[in-house]
Amino acid sequence: MRTINFKAELNDGLQMNPTQQSARRNRNAPATNEKRIAILRAARDLVTRVGFREAQMNAVAEEAGVALATLYRNFASKAELMVEVVGIVSQREVDAAAGMAVSDGSAAERLWAAAWVFASRALRGRRLAHALVAEPVEPEIETARLVYRRKLARVFETVIDHGIRTEEFPLQDPQASAACIVGSLFEGLVGPLALDGHRTDADREAHAKSIVTFCLRGVGHAGAVPAA
Repeated sequence: MRTINFKAELNDGLQMNPTQQSARRNRNAPATNEKRIAILRAARDLVTRVGFREAQMNAVAEEAGVALATLYRNFASKAELMVEVVGIVSQREVDAAAGMAVSDGSAAERLWAAAWVFASRALRGRRLAHALVAEPVEPEIETARLVYRRKLARVFETVIDHGIRTEEFPLQDPQASAACIVGSLFEGLVGPLALDGHRTDADREAHAKSIVTFCLRGVGHAGAVPAA
């Protein structure tokens, strides 16, 4: 690994005129962005394997192939890094559910599809899903996870509201119903009340379908349950 002479680099920077300094920053920008992306990808992969608590900064640096000093130049603390990881990963989950929510079909079919895509993805990535929902974390990360909950609830709320307006669902508070769906999915699939890791994949899938069915019944859908 190359030894960095911080004093020499600092002196070099001080001796350049403003135009030279700007040109140097512009040349280094792509490399800096690439390193930041590598760090975020490494942090995400590490959280997927071991969770937030065990994802230490030195392990992230090693996984990303960067020096620890480089990691801290991009992210001042572990909490700052993990907040961004939560934002990126949770937005991906929200986008997947939202894609189902705006697809073709009745409100019941779209609500089922949105809830099921969340459930099925949680089943495939149980460790990451647990980290995003239930693992004890620092307050900054918990705040980011709350944003995730609100965005996901908004997806369900939109579908429920449409179902009420088309008289497919009975009159209700869409915001409250959506919050209950998020709570049911989080607690039932990845929270403390979820099935333990010794059950089979078939057991987990049946359990997830039961929870999604419960969510659909909870908004007043009395018809046939759509197929997964």
